[in-house]
Amino acid sequence: MRTIAVDAMGGDHAPKSEVEGAVRAARSLDVRVILVGQEVLVHRELEQHDDWRELPIEIVHASERVTMEDGAARAFRTKRDSSLRVASRLVRDGAAEGFVSAGNTGAVMATAKMVQGVVPRVDRPALAGILPTAEGSPVVVVDVGANVDCSPRMLAQFAVMGEIYSRIVLHRPRPRVGILSIGEEEHKGNELTRAAWPLLQSLNLDFVGNVEGSDIYAGKVDVIVCDGFIGNVALKVSEGLVEMVKHLLQESLEATITRKIGYVLSKTAFSDFKKRVDYSEYGGAPLLGVRGGCIICHGRSNANAVKNAIRVAAEFSDGKVNQRIEDELRLSAYDKMAISEPRA
Repeated sequence: MRTIAVDAMGGDHAPKSEVEGAVRAARSLDVRVILVGQEVLVHRELEQHDDWRELPIEIVHASERVTMEDGAARAFRTKRDSSLRVASRLVRDGAAEGFVSAGNTGAVMATAKMVQGVVPRVDRPALAGILPTAEGSPVVVVDVGANVDCSPRMLAQFAVMGEIYSRIVLHRPRPRVGILSIGEEEHKGNELTRAAWPLLQSLNLDFVGNVEGSDIYAGKVDVIVCDGFIGNVALKVSEGLVEMVKHLLQESLEATITRKIGYVLSKTAFSDFKKRVDYSEYGGAPLLGVRGGCIICHGRSNANAVKNAIRVAAEFSDGKVNQRIEDELRLSAYDKMAISEPRA
């Protein structure tokens, strides 16, 4: 049984969503959950679930919480007893295999990096976005916001980490890896993407070359690497587009359907559509490259998202993803190649 710590005070609806998600996970998954937060508030939410005392759940008190307004560096320096920092310490000290937080993304990344440390041979941890595709299988986009400025060497590391995550956690047998660029040809793109191409080509990966933005959701590749600036823009545009499409589709269905049977069928189809694009089904974004598992959820995550994030954290540990990343990077040719850094 894996033990996963949950930052119970991180999300927009904390601690309600975190507690309910933890209860669902403890009921249905082979995991033990440690809820970290202000004990009185967490216990009050647990009491809403009659069977919680029979489940493998415990509370670890933390007197402070990191808000969305807190700067990452300041939160790390001044809030030493925050639920986020205590959860990360539990992983560092071996009391938990990973932790989940729907809190301040910058603070989560900084805390995990400083408290838990970085996997050997990883220059900087990267945030992996898990997005749906037309083929039905998700695509891993690395990086979606942890590193605004990247080097070719970092993109190579992102490719290795993303490929391992796709293969081990998402069960893709031979993940196809591409670089996000403005054209498929090798000479297309900026200095970073052009310098990264031969580096990725030298790795033991199924490297397909450049992919364009329109390919993200087509299912042509399983892993896409890019710098965190481009990745975050792509992620936020995608989130906004999905919300707009859902809103317009629901409006159209309600305005045009008059027969009851047609309405029921359309509602079923619409529900299926929402599930396929629902972020909560993927649980959250893994922070690849830090010791121990760290899954970062959307701030507005519901109980289903928290439950799935706990599941992903447990699968991350079961698959020994960190050890595989270290092993693959040690064997990779990129470490021996002299690749010029992109100019600022």
